[in-house]
Amino acid sequence: VSLMLGEYISNAFPDIKVNYTRNTDIFLELNERTDIANRLKSDLFISVHCDGFTNSQASGASVFVMGMSKLQANLDVAMRENAAIYLEDNYQQKYEGFDPKSIESYIVFNLMQNTYLEQSLQLAEEVEREFATKANRKSRGVKQAPFYVISRTNMPSILIECGFLTNPKEEDFLQTLDGQDYIASA
Repeated sequence: VSLMLGEYISNAFPDIKVNYTRNTDIFLELNERTDIANRLKSDLFISVHCDGFTNSQASGASVFVMGMSKLQANLDVAMRENAAIYLEDNYQQKYEGFDPKSIESYIVFNLMQNTYLEQSLQLAEEVEREFATKANRKSRGVKQAPFYVISRTNMPSILIECGFLTNPKEEDFLQTLDGQDYIASA
């Protein structure tokens, strides 16, 4: 989906240079993803993911911006995504004591609120509208959550959840080229 999205952007806006944090299916540490975007002085950061949930009926695409949500469900999603740092070596030092399971770590995020929040929200709303209209996806709305990967960027940032791999119907859709193309085009 990310590679298709990059191709759509390049074709529609030839003057825009698209950079990827990676172009193969490898694991890249969360801090490396934001470091790449910041080092390249990118104007926009789009992080593309697939979601999962305990309820196999959960469906739809979501768009997140950095923020402390009042909804426990959004915090739970962020905690699951951020837990990817446990797969990394030496994560305690790399992430300066950030603990994905600690509420205190998220309070620090709130204090570091993204200065690009308004721009991030505008983009997120456009993407969400395209998911609902162009890709005919269930709208889950634009949400704020303290995802590590969009908390440390020096530019407007959004995190996209393409759909739920824990929903067999959505997983099948996301496995097809047509499904991936619908998501990327939106």
